[in-house]
Amino acid sequence: TQVLRKSLQRGIVLSTGSFLVYEARKLISGFAEVHASFKVEDVIEQADYLYGSGETEKLYRLLVQHKNSDDAELLWRLARSSRDLAQLGSTSAEEKKQLTYDSLEYAKKALEKNESNSAAHKWYGICLSDVGDYEGIKTKIGNAIIIKEHFQRAIELNPKDATTIHLIGIWCYSFAEMPWYQRKIAATLFATPPTSTFQEYAANSHLKLFSCLYAADPNFYSKNLLFLGKTYLKLNNKKMALLWLSKAKEYPAQTEEDKQV
Repeated sequence: TQVLRKSLQRGIVLSTGSFLVYEARKLISGFAEVHASFKVEDVIEQADYLYGSGETEKLYRLLVQHKNSDDAELLWRLARSSRDLAQLGSTSAEEKKQLTYDSLEYAKKALEKNESNSAAHKWYGICLSDVGDYEGIKTKIGNAIIIKEHFQRAIELNPKDATTIHLIGIWCYSFAEMPWYQRKIAATLFATPPTSTFQEYAANSHLKLFSCLYAADPNFYSKNLLFLGKTYLKLNNKKMALLWLSKAKEYPAQTEEDKQV
């Protein structure tokens, strides 16, 4: 009886200990989840600050630590950051190619995590276009419809995103400028090949919107100014072309892309 009593007492102690450990783990787990949610917000806030400051390499180093995240907001920022790093003049050709493919994977993962994320659609379209540069003109043209669909979906989800509207304009411009041999390729890939003309592009409300965006914010985007000028040049409106190309030339260069513009 004495042995049985001691065994029961020890069992109760062990059971109580196990219960306390279990409750402690639950508590710690709860704190960890809360901490994780705050951490994501903190990382995003820090990432946006670095992006606004033009700290491309620091931003990439911050975000690549979270490449296995399930958060679409982190992942599309990582896709953008990888692409930006690839664009730097100091990045080797081999690194640029790897970063270009990585950026597409991050954007794809962002979409898988949240299909309703406008930025994820936008950056998937951009990164898919970049990958086409390595896979040949046939693949690039073949992806064109997919790219446009993602840009359009991004606008549906965020109609006020001027950058995506600008990208639709670039898409139209690219097909308007397509040489005859690429049109031949497009004709073999699509029952109804994607087409566009400079007149269509210029008459499109995007051109008016670009002008309105400039009036509201002259520093909106250097490439926006460049393509306004190029479009007017194609339309033989040299006066307007000179106006916008001059503005592009005078744009305060902050990023590598600004310098290229």
